[in-house]
Amino acid sequence: MKIIRAGSTPSTKGPEEYFTGTVRIDPMFQADAPGRTGGAHVTFEPRARTAWHTHPAGQTIIITFGRGRVQREGGPVEEVTAGDLAFFWRLYI
Repeated sequence: MKIIRAGSTPSTKGPEEYFTGTVRIDPMFQADAPGRTGGAHVTFEPRARTAWHTHPAGQTIIITFGRGRVQREGGPVEEVTAGDLAFFWRLYI
């Protein structure tokens, strides 16, 4: 068993190579090897956004507050709001 105490992991600023604007990352969990699952609570100030990037193993986004837009490369821009989930699966061709 592993317990991660609330407030025990410090927040970090979203790195400029992945984000534009003010973004705060609060790490929540990271699986021990061989696991690859991790989670963070990411807070975007108004007009902040992510830069285009990939998640080779896929990504799940849980929108907990506010609203925004998500897009898969080549796909339509989709509006999301609090309570929505966005799943991005790796496409194997």
